[in-house]
Amino acid sequence: MSGADGLEVLIVSLGSTAGLRAADEELRASLERCGARAAIVRARAPRPVRTLALTDLAWARATRAQVALALRADTRARPPCLIYSTTTAALLWPLAGAIRFDSTAAANRPGRHGVWQRPLERKRLREAPLLLPWSEGSLDGLSPLETVHGRALVVPVPVEPSATGAWRAPAAAREIAALTYAANPRKKGLDRVLAAWRRVRSELPSLAGQELVVAGASARDLRAAGLEGGEDGVRVVGVLAHEAYRALLRRARVFVCAPRREDYGIAQLEALADGCVLVTTPAPGPYAALPLARALDTRLVADDLTAALRAAFERPPTDYAERAHEALAPFTRAAVDGVVARELLPRLAASARLS
Repeated sequence: MSGADGLEVLIVSLGSTAGLRAADEELRASLERCGARAAIVRARAPRPVRTLALTDLAWARATRAQVALALRADTRARPPCLIYSTTTAALLWPLAGAIRFDSTAAANRPGRHGVWQRPLERKRLREAPLLLPWSEGSLDGLSPLETVHGRALVVPVPVEPSATGAWRAPAAAREIAALTYAANPRKKGLDRVLAAWRRVRSELPSLAGQELVVAGASARDLRAAGLEGGEDGVRVVGVLAHEAYRALLRRARVFVCAPRREDYGIAQLEALADGCVLVTTPAPGPYAALPLARALDTRLVADDLTAALRAAFERPPTDYAERAHEALAPFTRAAVDGVVARELLPRLAASARLS
């Protein structure tokens, strides 16, 4: 690893969602498998506030406070290499470090929602010794100044089947017709998913008695979003432990979604890893699963979600799970560990020597 063995790395985790927390744990584990010593410091969740601008400020302040505590408690002569997970975590940093992100405020905080974040984010991206986007799409919108001199290195979030051979389970063994993940129901387009499901279920006799399972949001969340929490053919299971959620994926034939924006799409990648057929609308944002879904079956990626969903049940694609398994090869832990060992750790070691 060219002198990177034993490197001390501190991941500064925003941890505002289960997906971010899982991604940070995966990065820590990968760093340790590759010979570094890695730890996570996580911000304490602030109290809820009314706007996205204030929410980001509260999280940035909470993150800064935890990093300052961790650095004061560290008695070593040289501080660890810092990796800030999300640009929000880096906005008020007490010490410069690498920035890992699925999307930027420039991309997902338009107008008043990012009035103070966007200019400060540009400054932090210029100052960071290393940029670690989750995907190539995460770099969209960044100026050449922010990515010159090889400072950008794509480090995906790894995705694996949740059980050995889970992706091989045939459709006949999967008793759940369709599954969707609806944390933040409006952003995830749950209203569009429900409308498509109702119509397809009413038109296809084969779906009589079948269910769409809605995970990630409670009935109360759905009512707050203006959606009904319970109806015939729809079962809301709420927020589940990750293991329980992945168990649902192993039982589902189709994963259906209609995001209005997708900053990465870990739920869709997990669905593919567990053998589900992915039906989705196109969406703006660095939607990592979107090009995979198009390559697997273009019929199932369409603005007309009803037609795409009908096609998935009426004329299911052949060898879909096998082809999806092959397409996910760059997202395996082994592949990500290769990037970490060959490229990330040497770059972190070099930045530590220069600091």
